[in-house]
Amino acid sequence: MTSPAALQPGALQHVKVLDLSRVLAGPWAAQTLGDLGAEVIKVERPGSGDDTRAWGPPYVTDPAGQPTGESAYYMCTNRNKQSVTIDFTRPEGQELVRRLAQQCDVLVENFKTGGLAQYGLDYASLSALTPRLVYCSITGFGQSGPYAHRAGYDFLIQGMGGLMSVTGRPDGEDGGGPMKVGVALTDILTGLYASTAILAALQAREHTGRGQHIDLALLDVGVACLANQGMNYLYGGKVPQRMGNAHPNTVPYQDFPTADGHMILAVGNDGQFARLCHAAGQPGWAQDARFATNAARVAHRHELVALIRGVTVGKPTRDWIALLEQHGVPCGPINTVRDVFDDPQVKARGMQIAMQHPQAGSVPLVASPLRLSDTPVSYRHTPPQLGQHTDAVLVRHLGLAPEALQTYRDNGVLG
Repeated sequence: MTSPAALQPGALQHVKVLDLSRVLAGPWAAQTLGDLGAEVIKVERPGSGDDTRAWGPPYVTDPAGQPTGESAYYMCTNRNKQSVTIDFTRPEGQELVRRLAQQCDVLVENFKTGGLAQYGLDYASLSALTPRLVYCSITGFGQSGPYAHRAGYDFLIQGMGGLMSVTGRPDGEDGGGPMKVGVALTDILTGLYASTAILAALQAREHTGRGQHIDLALLDVGVACLANQGMNYLYGGKVPQRMGNAHPNTVPYQDFPTADGHMILAVGNDGQFARLCHAAGQPGWAQDARFATNAARVAHRHELVALIRGVTVGKPTRDWIALLEQHGVPCGPINTVRDVFDDPQVKARGMQIAMQHPQAGSVPLVASPLRLSDTPVSYRHTPPQLGQHTDAVLVRHLGLAPEALQTYRDNGVLG
């Protein structure tokens, strides 16, 4: 299904992206550019394609209930792309990719450091042919340093980058110990940093006429995104510890039990705390020297949290949220994924969309969160089937005749 926004020009409508990446970080970056209007050509291996096509169940199924070849995982990060199957381990395939790169503004890849040099598809080789190319390399550990040639994966980086050391319940508690985040957050953040860097490089090219190499590492992103936890250590000298759902720098800012489950309080200043106390029928807490300021509440965290828990168990979650919202206290439920897509705010923002799949018909997707008033995102291409656009792209961009396409296919270069 084409959205009304597709009728309006996208912010990146004149940008062409060659996506040689697989799995999540690189594809997420390329999808973001595609949502903003760029033409994205996804080059995949004939026969198998992106690894995530097989990362199921669940899979997209046709009306007869048969798998179509696309997993739900693959569908989350390959919208607005055209799939071209080229075996670039063969010299003829390498030449086709080089020719496509010369037609593009951006190339995204996430092979191991130096992995594309053997095919003549590294930055040095391609920039010599097309100096305006913005070439984004995403690796686990970057192009330099003692770990540069290691493979990197999100789970590994969540551990090495410190995120798991501050995620989960404290040691000694039931269920205590290091815990990864429930989605591949480092991959996603790296994809977002990649799209930002690509846009910066394209803007710089407007002034210099030159493209450049972007060296993006999962580990670097993981360290950068420690944010306040990293700075707490650098300034305070104390190694941050796992605190469950509590916040190291503000109190109360965590989950609390209710009569029928849990809710979140996210009190960020003294005024909000005073309003919480009034709503909870405990105005004296705000006058107590132990709790009157955030610094005092941090110092007396355990006493305050115990007092609040003793009160919150007295009402159901829904009643607390209604009451606290009336008093301007930031709060909310802990939703399941089903609850999220049923939430009236999520529905009002259009965060679930539908697009037409060539075999499955209408399929659900999660919308882009980007909202641009003049150049909105658009949904032009459903995540493609393997090789769905091979002939069309090679004819349009390289001018290949049907006979040439067939020869390449007979020789195993094209899928």
